[in-house]
Amino acid sequence: MFKALLLNQVEGKTHAEVRRLNIDDLPEGDVLVDVAYSSLNYKDGLAVTGTGKIIRSFPMVPGIDFAGTVAESASERFKPGDQVILTGWGVGERHWGGYAQKARVKADWLVPMPKGLDAKQAMIIGTAGFTAMLCVMALEESGVKPDSGKVLVTGAAGGVGSVSVLLLSQLGYHVVAVSGRPETQDFLTALGAKEFIAREVMSKPAHPLESQNWAGAVDVVGGSTLARVLAEMQYGGTVAACGLAGGFELNTTVMPFILRNVGLRGVDSVSCPQERRIRTWERLAAELPASAYADLGCAIALEEVPQAATDILAGRIQGRMLVNLNL
Repeated sequence: MFKALLLNQVEGKTHAEVRRLNIDDLPEGDVLVDVAYSSLNYKDGLAVTGTGKIIRSFPMVPGIDFAGTVAESASERFKPGDQVILTGWGVGERHWGGYAQKARVKADWLVPMPKGLDAKQAMIIGTAGFTAMLCVMALEESGVKPDSGKVLVTGAAGGVGSVSVLLLSQLGYHVVAVSGRPETQDFLTALGAKEFIAREVMSKPAHPLESQNWAGAVDVVGGSTLARVLAEMQYGGTVAACGLAGGFELNTTVMPFILRNVGLRGVDSVSCPQERRIRTWERLAAELPASAYADLGCAIALEEVPQAATDILAGRIQGRMLVNLNL
């Protein structure tokens, strides 16, 4: 038997309970994994608390990512003992995810652990860091370079934002961090941010075009913040947008796109093609030294997830929160 956090609906409300399950309880899949670590992301917070319509069917083991060791495999791609990572593919939403000591999934969903990473490091990076690297790659592919100008990161104290700040600064960019929590300024400066802007400044209504401030931007907020970011982009600048915490409505005009040639690149860690997924993890392992993010993650036990889920939705979590399945 193994331990898992199981979600059920009771009278229309989501109920989370740590339970002991059998291997036979797991859904079908080619590979059985002994899960070492998962991570707590904003979407996990919505799922565990029942705040958002994340779960498609019940019962469900949440957790949108995990890292661990292959225990059994019916696939030629993996053998017992292989270290693997899973992000995306609907785990924790449509298919049981990472908040269990064991997971059974399709082999095609797994990425081999890149050289230089272990399970804990992989989940400090996690889906948030994976998404952050996808954003950085989107900026690079659009021609944004360290000498192009300042790069803005909104929602900078959260998972995607904090790793974006770290990655961009490691790559030599001048990073300007935006956060609604003034107490995170020292934290963001330690990650490499050169400047700090309060969230309310970037949430104010914008004219169709404002001063040209940013060569690139990683926006994890959306809504009015994204509208203002677009209005402040330099000519030919690019915004990599990956989050909807501030809403999915976008009240803007075509003027930034036509008069300033601004690019808007959408980034989605779920539908990312497998080849790009593997290359992204390889870049993270090769270009992000472990010493740079060793203090970014805080580990909790499975039993602590429900409270942590509430905290992440309230904005009380700084950096990355890991779930250690061996605690």
